Amino acid sequence: MGLRAELPVVGVVAVGGALGASARYGAGLLLPTPEGAFPWTTFTVNVVGCALLGGLMVLLTERPTEWSTAPPHPLLRPFLGTGFCGGFTTFSTYALDTQRLLDAGDPTRGLLYLGGTLVAALAAVRAGVTGARAVRARAGRGRVGRA
Repeated sequence: MGLRAELPVVGVVAVGGALGASARYGAGLLLPTPEGAFPWTTFTVNVVGCALLGGLMVLLTERPTEWSTAPPHPLLRPFLGTGFCGGFTTFSTYALDTQRLLDAGDPTRGLLYLGGTLVAALAAVRAGVTGARAVRARAGRGRVGRA
C-alpha cells in the first residue's frame, strides 16, 4: 500500500490525536498538579484512556454478526484508537513525573506512581474489555427477541 493510500489513515490519526491531546490538556487545566505533588491528573488520564481503549477494541474487533455483517468503517479504529486514545494518554509525562518524584527525594511516592500506574492501567484495560463485552452481550440479548 502506497503512501497516497495511507493519507486518509494519517489524517484521521492526526485529527484524533489532536482531539485526544486537547482533552488531556484540558484535564490538566481543570485539575492542575501542584509542584511536587502526586500527579493524579496524569495518572487518571492514563487509566481512563486505557479503559477506553480496552472497550473500544472489543466493540470494533469483536462485533457479533447479529449486530451487522458489515465491518466497522476502516478509519474508525485508527481515529479512536491510535489517534484519540494515543493522544489522550501519555507515557512520556508518566515517565517524567516518575523521574521528578524520584529526584525530589521521595522514592516511595515515585515507585508507587511507577508501579501503581502500570497496575491500574492494566486493570483499566481489563475493565474496559469486560464492560464492553457485557454491554455487547446485553444488547445482543435484546435483539434476539426482536424480529
